[in-house]
Amino acid sequence: MSKTLKINFPITLTAADSRKRTMSGTIVSFEEKGMTSAGATVFKKGSIDFSKPVKLLLEHDRTRPIGKMIDISEDPKGIYATFKIAGTIAGDDSMLEAAEGLRDGFSVGVVVDDFDANKGVMTVKASRLMEVSLVAEPAIDSARVSDIAASETPENSEATAEEQTKTQEDKVSDTQTAPIATEAVEATKSEPVAIQATQPVAYTKPRSPIKTQAHFLEHSVKASLGNRDSAEWVAHARAEDAKMLTAADDSFTTNPAFKPTQFITTVVDTQIGARGAIDAIGTRPLPRAGMTVSFPKITTSGSVAETGEGAAPSETGIVSSYVDATVKAYKGLQRYSVEILDRADPSFYQAMLENMRRIYSQATEAAVIAELTSGGTAATATAADLDGIVSFVKTETPAAYLATGELATRYIAGTSQWGLLIGAQDSSKRPVFSAVNPQNAAGAVSPLSLRGNVMGLDLYVSNKAVSTSIDESAFIVVPSAVAIMESPVLQLSTNIITTGEIETMLYGYLAVKTLVAGGVRRFNLT
Repeated sequence: MSKTLKINFPITLTAADSRKRTMSGTIVSFEEKGMTSAGATVFKKGSIDFSKPVKLLLEHDRTRPIGKMIDISEDPKGIYATFKIAGTIAGDDSMLEAAEGLRDGFSVGVVVDDFDANKGVMTVKASRLMEVSLVAEPAIDSARVSDIAASETPENSEATAEEQTKTQEDKVSDTQTAPIATEAVEATKSEPVAIQATQPVAYTKPRSPIKTQAHFLEHSVKASLGNRDSAEWVAHARAEDAKMLTAADDSFTTNPAFKPTQFITTVVDTQIGARGAIDAIGTRPLPRAGMTVSFPKITTSGSVAETGEGAAPSETGIVSSYVDATVKAYKGLQRYSVEILDRADPSFYQAMLENMRRIYSQATEAAVIAELTSGGTAATATAADLDGIVSFVKTETPAAYLATGELATRYIAGTSQWGLLIGAQDSSKRPVFSAVNPQNAAGAVSPLSLRGNVMGLDLYVSNKAVSTSIDESAFIVVPSAVAIMESPVLQLSTNIITTGEIETMLYGYLAVKTLVAGGVRRFNLT
């Protein structure tokens, strides 16, 4: 049974031609590993169905198309495509950015139908091309822009009059200047037909640099000193402002139908997607099969002792056993109508997936914190203050070393302990961790970062640790004492034929187990 997920795979643009307004390049290289939204990924030869033409987007934003595919071909090395760039400001900017090497990468968005996963690398066997994006940071650096040509006017003399007129109309709409005060009602900007008839076809208003009151003041001073351009811009801004001030007969009060509500496509999402504990310990690839992962562990060690001449050596047989970690699935489901997918703003789908990814991160982070709590060792009781933190570190780091034979390097703190560290002061009321040039030099903890340093231990802040300074509000950890194994996060979509609804499931697998209890030291409040 195939599994469908969407991944983005970046590669570098190889050619652009601004005369023809085209960009060309290899959009996918076969058998070459790159980092995608699903992790390390390799595409097999012939693994992408590109039978349907797609749009060229900016940075995988479906609301920012800049062109469309006009040619595509495949060879044993990869897939090569050419895109026609729209005659818009965004299209012009994209050509310039490619020429300067600022945004010169290609990245494909595909829906994967069949794949293998081995040693943390996804090998795509079958997929469908959904879009291609121009990006700033490609994963593969093997291909670069090779040809860029710029031209202000089209060299193709066979362009139709309709295309030329449309280009002129686009330029007119792109050069409208906003007034310096508040936004004007569109109805107050309309002009009589007779006045419009006297203007040239390609007439544009002055492209004024005055956008704020500060700009207006600057050019007013320059105009008084004889700068003719500034004088024109100031006069234009005053004329636009006067249109609003004299339009008292018509207002939003008398014309509420012309007062539209503007909806911003950026969605506010307060869910936290950071995984401090998982980042602190690190993850390993999850084996492809099975729901249990067993780790061999020596429970009784051999012995060596001083031995006299001719005496028998010390002999103790080692004993070993397995520590089992259970593989658990973490799943989330969203069901939505086909109408909202087809007719809603494209940002809906991206916002939904981003929210599901954040919730997935929270669920897996909570599982790791729960394992540290149940599998770790309670530290010597201490107070929740600076002296207590010092005592916690100086007592438990040697204990962790004796238990594991390795050094503890991680300090995982909940938000309350994080605040305690930020506000810690010595007896002279000087900051201990958060000063720019700390006199005590005990570490570095900042309100602007979830990473820091506590007495030589790397600090990681986890929002899933308890949020008050009580038991288990912090952990000192030897990373090798805990095993975290995780699969790629997958996305599966299916249609419900009877209703036309669509279900999208985000899911993955995680196994976490404390291998050496003494390597995890739990904060213990007095």
